[in-house]
Parts: sequence; C-alpha cells; structure tokens
Amino acid sequence: MYHVEPIIRRPSTRIYVGKVPIGDNAPITIQSMTNTTTTNVIDTVAQIKYLERLGVDIVRVSVPTMEAAEAIRYIKKQVQVPLVADIHFDYRIALKVAEYGVDCLRINPGNIGNPSRIRAVVDCARHYNIPIRIGVNSGSLEKDLQEKYKEPSPQALLDSALRHIDHLNKLNFDSFKVSVKASDIFIAMESYRLLAKQIHQPLHLGITEAGNARAGAVKSAIAIGLLLLEGIGDTLRISLAAHPTEEVKVGFDILHALRIRSRGINFIACPTCSRQEFDVIGTINVLEQRLEDIITPMNIAVIGCMVNGPGEAKIADLAVTGRKKSSGLYEDGIQLPDRLDNNLIIDQLEARIRTKVKSLDDSLPMNTKK
Repeated sequence: MYHVEPIIRRPSTRIYVGKVPIGDNAPITIQSMTNTTTTNVIDTVAQIKYLERLGVDIVRVSVPTMEAAEAIRYIKKQVQVPLVADIHFDYRIALKVAEYGVDCLRINPGNIGNPSRIRAVVDCARHYNIPIRIGVNSGSLEKDLQEKYKEPSPQALLDSALRHIDHLNKLNFDSFKVSVKASDIFIAMESYRLLAKQIHQPLHLGITEAGNARAGAVKSAIAIGLLLLEGIGDTLRISLAAHPTEEVKVGFDILHALRIRSRGINFIACPTCSRQEFDVIGTINVLEQRLEDIITPMNIAVIGCMVNGPGEAKIADLAVTGRKKSSGLYEDGIQLPDRLDNNLIIDQLEARIRTKVKSLDDSLPMNTKK
C-alpha cells in the first residue's frame, strides 16, 4: 500500500471518560447521542446497545429534567459504553447524574448560575473523578458576544470557550475537553485552530446542525478530516439529522479514509455503468446491513466488470469482479479458480467474507483479540 506519513497529533493532556482515554495520543474516539426520550428507559437502553454493537466509544444522553436524571440511574446499569450527561442551566441535575454514575458532564459552567453553583458542580465532578465537557455552539452564543460580533465568528466562539474555561481554571479543575461547533465549516475549522493554540486539554470535534445524512456527512468529512490531518482533534461526533447509527458509521468511515483507525469492513465499490454484470448497488446495500456485526478491519472490493476489478483486487482482502453469469473472485490480490454465481452473489460473497474474517481472527495473537 502507498506509504503515507503519519499524522503528528497536537500535544494534549489526557482525560478518561469511564475507561476510555481521550487526548495525549490516545486513539481518536467516536461518539454519538441518543435521540430517544430519556425517560423512556427501555428505548434508550435499546438504542445505546445498538450503538455499542457498531463500535461507538462514548454515548451522550440528554438530561433536561430531574425525571430524566432518575432515568439515567437505570440506564447506566444496563449498558457498558461510557455515558455523557448533556445538561443545560440546572446545576442540580448535574449533581444528581454524577451520583448515579455518569462518566462525563456536558455542561457549560458560565450557563449554570452564580459561582457557588459552578463550584458545586466542579466539586462534584472532582469527588466522583469525572471530566467535564465544555460545548460552545455558534447557535447559542452569549448575548453580549452576539451584540459584539453581530454574527457567529471564530473569535466569538473562542471568546465564549475561554470564558467557560476560566471558571474551571479558577477552581483548579483541568479534567475537561472542549468543543467549538458551528454549522459553517469554515467558522468551525478556524475556531478549533484558534482554540488549539490556547489550551492543552483535548478537543472534541464536530459540525453542529450539519444537516441530513448526505449533506451532514459531506460537511463533517471535509471539516473534521482537514482538522484531523492538521493533528487537531481527540474525539468526534458526526451530528446528523438521521438515526444515531449513521453518525457512528460516518465517523468510522472518516477515520478509516485517513488511515487513523479501522473497524469493520471497508467496501470498495464501483459507481456502476452499463458494463456491470450484476447489481452492484443492491449487493453493497444488502451486504452492509448483513455484515454490521463484523469488527475485523477488512477491505472488500465489489466491482461490476473486469475493467477496474483486477486493479482494485490487488489492495483488497477479498474482491469480486463482474463477468457474465459468474464473476471472478480474488483473495489477497490473487485470482482464485472459484467463481460466484451472479444470481447468488450476495449469499456466496457473504459466506466467503465470514470465512475470511475467521481466518484473520484466528491468526491474531490471543492478547489482541476482543
């Protein structure tokens, strides 16, 4: 494979969200957020467990009321992944969910009232040894900053972030991470660049209100991808107006494309044309759904004809290239004598992939297996 120089990460301190390390060259983590009603414990737990199966590292849950805080008590007992409690304004909710075992508080210190309330939250976080996430958003800047800058700007987001950080610094609390999200990718990128020069804590990347699954994925890939290439960013969430599972998938796709972190199958597929000998699009769509359970990193090429197929097969663990009636099969770049029946290609390719996964897993040292 073509050699790419490794990304030099921005130096940062390390915090832990549960047992998951963030910052100081720890693996870049993928986060998502539930969209269920938190007081509906059954649905919320089911959604978190689904995200766990996809490999999410951290899940954020909105806690707008004391009733939701009580629900967290039962949700936390039923899931394995670390939970971040998303709280606005009411410091008492933060105290309660910390008592119930959440792994991080997402709360902006400047928005929860007087200094005594801020101290109460910080003392609570210190007592339970949990970090705080400061989350600045271009859509909810302080009124005086809106008046000063007239519209969201990188400097406005930076000023807001530094205000919240100052509250924690005055209380000698440095176990926190920060995000400065905007829906405009240029504002977001420059905000993160400015903040990266000001603090040593980990940075949580994201484009807020990015849009639907397609547009949001594009915006997020551009902005987050560029920042990661610059070494900026320690954890990320892809914010989409779509099911949270899509956020996790896009997040892993970005990290895989940048050769930062791989999990599960990376499908290489042609855009299709009149040369295709089988239904490439249908095949890919079905296989992606059927093979969500696979976590072993693999490259699978599904090419509809022999024009580009052999070339793509050279860099794939398994590859299929379209031919009339039955298509060619490659493993580790080598063409096999076997052929796949085009009418049965989905079932046959799935079986081959699962066999390949087993052989790859069996070849791993015992201490590297999950």
